[in-house]
Amino acid sequence: MKPPRHWVVIPAAGVGARMKADRPKQYLPLRGRTVIEHTLACFTHHPAISGIVVALSPGDPYWPELHIDSAIPLHVAAGGQERCHSVLNALRLLAQHADANDWVLVHDAARPCLARSDIDQLCAELEHDEVGGILAVPVRDTMKRADGEGRISATEDRTTLWHALTPQMFRLGLLTQALEQALADGFVVTDEASAVEHAGLRPKLVEGRADNIKVTRPEDLALAEFFLGR
Repeated sequence: MKPPRHWVVIPAAGVGARMKADRPKQYLPLRGRTVIEHTLACFTHHPAISGIVVALSPGDPYWPELHIDSAIPLHVAAGGQERCHSVLNALRLLAQHADANDWVLVHDAARPCLARSDIDQLCAELEHDEVGGILAVPVRDTMKRADGEGRISATEDRTTLWHALTPQMFRLGLLTQALEQALADGFVVTDEASAVEHAGLRPKLVEGRADNIKVTRPEDLALAEFFLGR
């Protein structure tokens, strides 16, 4: 049996309401390009990646304006109502090109600061894993649980808490089945790992870099510019 290949799925159909901008956050300017162009550049010339699928909103007016230099195939899938629907649509399109045993790295469109070393580490640590896993960083701050009145009800033990990042890497067949089952069950899918957890499996945590930030609020753009400029 041939060794599994690695593919990338980037859900990019969100509107980014918290940015309060005139366009979705993935198309905001960042160091002479858009956010999503920086994100794609993390993968377009990586020797381990066989291809990329980007899930876009129907009639997206910004994507055709981009000029993306890619050494690997770049496919477009229809975005869905929520992130999980966009990912599932992309996985179904990818199934036309990939095997069920191939690995899929799902990455946020608005995480432009992903380091090549984190991609390499994720692929290496999960190469023989039966489940897959995610990039994450241990929680550093004291974590509080709130009650319904905005007051502290408890202080959590942070030694077992991690911030989930992306990419999140799972086999194409396993992730497709997990997402389909979670949606059929009415389970709220917050990330790919949550769907796999819902299927009764335990994804692995792979410690990544803390500068792999997600551009969500206006102040994040300045931070991303700083990280990219180093």
